[in-house]
Amino acid sequence: MTTELATTEQRAKAHKEPTYLFSEKQVAEKSQLARRFLDDRTRLNENVDQADNLLVKRFYNLDHNTYLEGALPAKYKELMGLVASSCLRCDDCIIYHAIQSYRLGVTRAEQEEAINVALVVGGTIVIPHMRRAYALLAELYSA
Repeated sequence: MTTELATTEQRAKAHKEPTYLFSEKQVAEKSQLARRFLDDRTRLNENVDQADNLLVKRFYNLDHNTYLEGALPAKYKELMGLVASSCLRCDDCIIYHAIQSYRLGVTRAEQEEAINVALVVGGTIVIPHMRRAYALLAELYSA
């Protein structure tokens, strides 16, 4: 086995599922906005799954594997996803990454700071998306 192959295999073994502090069910119980999003996402994904498309399955797998624990902890990757999604102005993506970040134990202040970075990078066009993200955070982090 070549050294390069061994290193690739070692890296693959080092990537593991993140440890979530909250289930999707717990998140849905905590936030009406999250519940609506998760219910819609599940329903719409069922339509996509029925197509049984290999390309889509491979892309979903790539997306899933991106957020495994590796050199960067999953929570940092989710925060990067939150920033990128905010800059790209994708509300579904913003909500998804905010929920996943919450599930991983990211604090409200950390999420807000990530969104604030997106505002600086993306400019004022990010503001409407920031407002909706902050509304979700208010529900998720309420007592």
